[in-house]
Amino acid sequence: MATKTRPRRAAAQPKPALPQTLLRIVNAALDDMKAVNVKVMDVRHLTDITDIVVIASGNSDRHVKSIADRVVQFAKQSDFRPMGVEGAREGEWVLVDLTDIVVHVMLPRVREFYGLEKLWEDVAPPAAETVALVPPPPRRIPASRRKTVSRARAAR
Repeated sequence: MATKTRPRRAAAQPKPALPQTLLRIVNAALDDMKAVNVKVMDVRHLTDITDIVVIASGNSDRHVKSIADRVVQFAKQSDFRPMGVEGAREGEWVLVDLTDIVVHVMLPRVREFYGLEKLWEDVAPPAAETVALVPPPPRRIPASRRKTVSRARAAR
């Protein structure tokens, strides 16, 4: 009596590296429109829906819409077609779905109310590859040291 054997499942294919090109495009668009408080999280190990979640803020509803439009514009120029854009009419929270990357652009009060970072940040580390893409904030010299620094430069 022959026994039937089930076909073996194919081994799960590891996901490729982060979509660096698309991430650079998104960062360039956010930087171009001066998005505030940009946070990039790698969620590949948590969900199959997307690889990276980018959360940014705008100063007004018009600024939020403009940031999202610029992300779409830069993506289309580089032949990445967005799957969808939601919330562009209201402008408080706009979601741009670029398949591998989902970009949330929100007003600060909406961002604080929903707290998306708090949902993901405990389990999703910041994307390691994006650390080099986001420039560090400018170093601020305390007012008490400014005089001594300027005197030292003048002495040179």
